[in-house]
Amino acid sequence: MDAPLVAPARGAALDLAMGRGRHALLLARAGFRTYGVDRDFAAVRDAMIAAAAEGLALIGWCADLTMHPLPESRFDVIIVARYLQRDLFPAIRAALRPGGVVLYETFTFEQRSHARGPTSADHLLEAGELRRHFEGLDELFYEEVSAPEALARIVARRTNRS
Repeated sequence: MDAPLVAPARGAALDLAMGRGRHALLLARAGFRTYGVDRDFAAVRDAMIAAAAEGLALIGWCADLTMHPLPESRFDVIIVARYLQRDLFPAIRAALRPGGVVLYETFTFEQRSHARGPTSADHLLEAGELRRHFEGLDELFYEEVSAPEALARIVARRTNRS
């Protein structure tokens, strides 16, 4: 039987580049011990205020992850939405516990054909690039779409061997 396409039911979850915490709040509501990190202090503060207003536990921190790396084998779920910093891919993989799942979505170069969104090569993936960054993990889902936005999405699970 194929493995289910779901994340672990409980555990530690990280919203990387969380902004104002849209995904962090969802994870906390679902019962995860939720952590969120972003470089923008005001965004982290706003996420923490929103969590407190709902009575949710959210551990947020403001950091540049190139200077303050992620802890290894700490998270059961990592979500990265619409953010690309290529030098973080190894740290994201290492931060997953065995059995942990990463959900990653960000823009591809095709986004340049749309009237909005990023245009810098630093913020756009090449075709197939996201999949390559998570080779060795069990790929549960992958797609690249060009409309209404040009996005690559992956859901991948770390196994004991990856």
